[in-house]
Amino acid sequence: MAVLTDRRLNRATLHRQLLLERSAATTPLDVLRLLVGLQGQDPELPHIGLWNRLSSFRTEELDELLERRAVARGTLFRGTQHLLAADDYVWVRPLLQPLLGRMCTTLFNQWVPAAAHDELAAEAARLLDGVTLSRPELGRALRERWPEQEGVLLARAAQVALPIVHPYPDGTWGRRGPTPFALAEQWLGRPFATGVELRELVLRYLAGFGPASVRDMRAWSGLTRMKPVFEALRPELVTYRSEHGTELFDLPGRDLPEEDLPAPVRFLPGFDNVTFGYADRRRIIDDERRPVLVEFAAFTVDGRVRGAWKIRAGVLTIRPFTPLTKTELADVESEAEALRAFTGARELALSAG
Repeated sequence: MAVLTDRRLNRATLHRQLLLERSAATTPLDVLRLLVGLQGQDPELPHIGLWNRLSSFRTEELDELLERRAVARGTLFRGTQHLLAADDYVWVRPLLQPLLGRMCTTLFNQWVPAAAHDELAAEAARLLDGVTLSRPELGRALRERWPEQEGVLLARAAQVALPIVHPYPDGTWGRRGPTPFALAEQWLGRPFATGVELRELVLRYLAGFGPASVRDMRAWSGLTRMKPVFEALRPELVTYRSEHGTELFDLPGRDLPEEDLPAPVRFLPGFDNVTFGYADRRRIIDDERRPVLVEFAAFTVDGRVRGAWKIRAGVLTIRPFTPLTKTELADVESEAEALRAFTGARELALSAG
């Protein structure tokens, strides 16, 4: 079994994720399908994720997909907000029900212990039938049934209990305001797909994230009991071993770039899947730096996370973790200037740490 170093895995990951070279031929919808969605906690995150991967991306392109209902925004992998192609959402969302069901139990115990899960889901579905309500509106309506509970917590619990999407203009560039809620099947105008097996999700994950381990797949999706699915697929997959001894799976015939292939500087959006899509993230970030990613976005130099960045009050601030060489700093500042222009930030600042 071939052994792949962290650096070789790094180049494979960047290649699959379209981060070695911005694509001129790929569309935003193609990227969403390839990566099985993009993180979407804030409206700007998936836009910046696409900007990193496409050579001439404009924010209006994703906004138009949201308006056409070709893309859905909702609670998905790991119980977090993602944007998926609508034709993926209708089969992926049912597969995530075990994860979201466990979340329901946890959240109901913490947030709304007096409200039965099934009752709240049914009431929220009744209230949303044929209409779109903002989170505050849904919360107020649910409080009429459970007046002793906080409306916002009731609405958040319903967001996990039901297949809810957040319709346009939610998720568009720079948009702020109350989050709209709608029942997914009604908003998308199509039923959920039936009979799709977890093997399909594994194959899609490996296409965008492989080579990867069973634990990596679990970390990306939030799903458990994935080992039997990988074992059933083993005859159809190729296997490697990481330099740390972990078995890795991949689709046959996929490129594994050499580890000396150059990797350009990239300013990844917060919670980008390339940094959150693995249990073992040593292919891209040192373990001791992982906690930084919860609060800040990351930038890479030579393919690895070397610092953090954020935009506050119109200022794009760069904070390297360790000193950069003169050439590295010039490359970081050049890419940061491109990001500043894309986001409309007024200033660029370098922080010492």
